[in-house]
Amino acid sequence: MSNEDITLTAGDAEVTLHPGNGGRVGGLRVGGTELLRQGERFGCFPMVPWCGRIRDGRFRDGATEHQMPLNAAPHAIHGTARDGAWSVARTGADEAVLTYDLVDPWPYTGRVTQMFALTPDSLTLTMSVETYESSFPAQIGWHPWFNRNLGGTDAEIDFKPAWQEERGADHLPTGNRIDPEPGPWDDCFGMPGGVDVTLTWPGALRLKVTSPEEWVVVYDEQEAAVCVEPQTGPPNGLNTRPRLVTPLEPLEATTTWSWTRL
Repeated sequence: MSNEDITLTAGDAEVTLHPGNGGRVGGLRVGGTELLRQGERFGCFPMVPWCGRIRDGRFRDGATEHQMPLNAAPHAIHGTARDGAWSVARTGADEAVLTYDLVDPWPYTGRVTQMFALTPDSLTLTMSVETYESSFPAQIGWHPWFNRNLGGTDAEIDFKPAWQEERGADHLPTGNRIDPEPGPWDDCFGMPGGVDVTLTWPGALRLKVTSPEEWVVVYDEQEAAVCVEPQTGPPNGLNTRPRLVTPLEPLEATTTWSWTRL
C-alpha cells in the first residue's frame, strides 16, 4: 500500500497520519480544534529505536561500540524511524497499522510496528520492535507536540512523579534521582505506577496522557507547544537501562491520550 496520508475518524475526533514522514501523527482534531502543533517536524513522532539523546551518539552492545549520527551535536537524538517512510499494513475508518524496517545507520535488523486506534474520546498508540536475527538494545517512546494555547488559554500541566532524573550540563541524566523541581522542563521523570500526566486548557479541554511505562520526559521550554513523552527508559537509556529485543521477545509499549470537553 502507498504511504499517502491517512485520516481516521470517530465521533467528532479526527486523526491524520503521515506514513511518508516518519510514521507520525500529523494532526488530532477534536470538534474541529487542532491539538497538535502543525509542521513537518511536529505532530507526534515515534522515538525508536531509542528515545531522547545518546551521549556522544555512542552505545555499547556487549563488547561492540556503535556510533550513531550526531543529529543533535554532540549527541544523537530520538532514534532513526522518524526520518524514514513507513509502510501501510492496514487501515480502516478508525484504526491503522504502519510498519518500518530498521536500516542504516542502525546496525541491527528489525521491524517496528505502530498501531493507532481512535475512539470519540481517546487515541491509543501501540508500538513494537521485533527481530528474527541478532538481539539488540532498544527503546520505544512518543514525542507529541501539543499546542500550548487552545481557545485563548494556555495548557496547565499536572502530574505527580516519584522522582526527577537530575539533568547534567550536557542535558543527559547524571544517574542521580532528585525531588521533582518546578518547570519549565526538558527533563525525565519517574512514575513507577505508570505515566499519568494531565494537560488542561481551562474552559476548552482536558487531556490525559497515560502509559504503563514508568518514564516520561516533559518538555515545555518552547512557547508554542508542550511535549509529554512516555518512553520505555530514560534518555541515554541504551547505555544505562537497555531493554533487549530478542527473536523470542519483542519490545512493546503503549500510550493512550484521552480527552474531555470543559
